[in-house]
Amino acid sequence: MPASSVESSPRGLARVRRAAVASVSGLPRQFWWLWTSTLVNRLGSFVATFLALYLTVERGYSASYAGLVGALYGLGGVISSVGAGVLTDRLGRRPTMLVAQVATAASVALLGFMTDPVAIAVVAGLVGMATNASRPAVQAMMADIVAPEDRVRAFSLNYWAINLGFAVSSSAAGLIAEHGYLALFLGEAGLVLACALVVFFKLPESRPQAAGAAGGTADAAGAPRVSMLTVLRDGRFMTVVGLNLLLALLFQQAYVSLPVSMGQDGFSSVDFGMVIAVNGVLIVLLQIPVTRFIEHRSPAALLIGSALLAGYGFGLTALAGSVALYAVAVTVWTLGEIVNSPTQMGLVVRLSPLHGRGRYQGMYALSWSVASLAAPLLGGTVIDHYGADALWAGCAAVGTVAAVGYGLLLRNLPERTAVVDGAGPKAGAVPAPAPAQAGALPVADERADGGRAASVPSNS
Repeated sequence: MPASSVESSPRGLARVRRAAVASVSGLPRQFWWLWTSTLVNRLGSFVATFLALYLTVERGYSASYAGLVGALYGLGGVISSVGAGVLTDRLGRRPTMLVAQVATAASVALLGFMTDPVAIAVVAGLVGMATNASRPAVQAMMADIVAPEDRVRAFSLNYWAINLGFAVSSSAAGLIAEHGYLALFLGEAGLVLACALVVFFKLPESRPQAAGAAGGTADAAGAPRVSMLTVLRDGRFMTVVGLNLLLALLFQQAYVSLPVSMGQDGFSSVDFGMVIAVNGVLIVLLQIPVTRFIEHRSPAALLIGSALLAGYGFGLTALAGSVALYAVAVTVWTLGEIVNSPTQMGLVVRLSPLHGRGRYQGMYALSWSVASLAAPLLGGTVIDHYGADALWAGCAAVGTVAAVGYGLLLRNLPERTAVVDGAGPKAGAVPAPAPAQAGALPVADERADGGRAASVPSNS
């Protein structure tokens, strides 16, 4: 081996090591406990992924019934998302997460013992309600405890944990299901309880109002009151929510229509487990390096590109006739997901005022819950009446519409912005606030909900 190759190899390893350290350094300890709870939770995410396959293959129900059950699961999320967002602001992040996780464990275990079709549908709705209730609290706590300039990286790391757990659970669940689906339900219930234990023992409350009250300050004195009506009147934010709904409808097809389509083509639960595990494995391998590449780039271009990758990735599924080709289609839309997730969540936090983060996150979570409700109905109906190929062609069209929408909405968005939480020092009662950048001369754009979007020099 040439000497230059020997010398360059240690240099390359050193660069990789420095990049890895830079990706995880500087984040507070509380974030890592939240990250750990997310990982434990997703290691047991069996039921939602395999529910459609369980109902059609194991129980022998039709694709339409599987779609109905999936829709009720989504309806439960619709009901809980907004309510959980309000509770996150009023009751606190930690109590909301604990209640949601304990309720999830109980309802998932109960679902495993249900045999009557009506009972299955009702309990599936309860599972959806409990599962989605923790999402606004988790996202709001992450925004509370992480400095603004680190939030995209933190959301990316959390999403990485979600998919690390998902990759492991998907591969294992397919094998476990071969020996009985009840083990999947009980296994998920046990791991969700373990997640609740991490939250109970390791995560203190991060709600800014609670922090201000503990210090003897009237934290809400200078902050306008944020209600759900405030959120609904925020036109730009609600448009972002609507566009995310379109993409969420696409991504939900991976857990509803894709397994049904593969089952109709004669593929087994193990085959589906291998194909969908590609999604988690790619995110585990690529999420962190891709985030380092996109972290300081224009969110408009990133969201447009991710929408096109998602739409046409699902469109490629129409051409799949083998496990390998299904995996290629999953690879394409997964690249869109990798770019979209941290960019979208960073944009949502940036558009959310400090004292309304729970409500704003609840509305954002509502878009995913509505997609969970609508995607099974749309997917099952289209497959039953028009065939799977028509569904995948429609996915390509939806991705194109979302890309155009992002281009129109964000064409005047500054390339580098940051949220200034509140108008004075009293509003800064957030754990570990970020120091102001030296020499930064922000030009504030006052918002009706009390937050201010301030332009910041791109000097990262």
